[in-house]
Amino acid sequence: MRPKREHTTENQQTYMITTSTWGRRALFQKERWAALLIDTLYHYRGAAYLLHEFVVMPDHIHVLLTPLVSLEKAAQFIKGGFSFRAKKEHESNMEVWQKGFQDHRIRDAADYDGHVTHIWENPVRKHLCQRPEEYPYSSARSEFERDPVPPGLKPQVIGAAVGAAEAAPFQNNGESTRRSKAPEATKPTFDNKNRIA
Repeated sequence: MRPKREHTTENQQTYMITTSTWGRRALFQKERWAALLIDTLYHYRGAAYLLHEFVVMPDHIHVLLTPLVSLEKAAQFIKGGFSFRAKKEHESNMEVWQKGFQDHRIRDAADYDGHVTHIWENPVRKHLCQRPEEYPYSSARSEFERDPVPPGLKPQVIGAAVGAAEAAPFQNNGESTRRSKAPEATKPTFDNKNRIA
């Protein structure tokens, strides 16, 4: 039996949510659908959640976010907001999403880095690109603006040991370094055909 989700409003917890398309249809392999979903993610950013990382795969999405409302409401904004816009802008009456979503509460900096790696590497593992930054629908690309890592999830800097004259530099497995090297940029713009301009 799965434990009940805790109430997430203003508790500053960060989550990875995953949700799939109805029947796992590859709706988001079409550029106009993927671009509309990304635009929807950014539409609610700052009002419903902080957006840290995302990837739009052909039949599902992964989003790393910190809700500013309940987690369920944040997911509803993404899924319901997209469905509403798809109906209006693409004149589509099809069912878009499977019911519900999966979530994982991020525990610490290592957990955060592991989920960033999962998001960035997902298109590579599915043979959609060779390097994460090549995939057009992922926050691994430098043109996507992201909210900063929540303070409690930043990697801890190892200070000088007691009695040591100088501390050794912080060592890691490269995941934090790779994430931090991505330059911050502004939100991409889309032309009237929903292509990244």
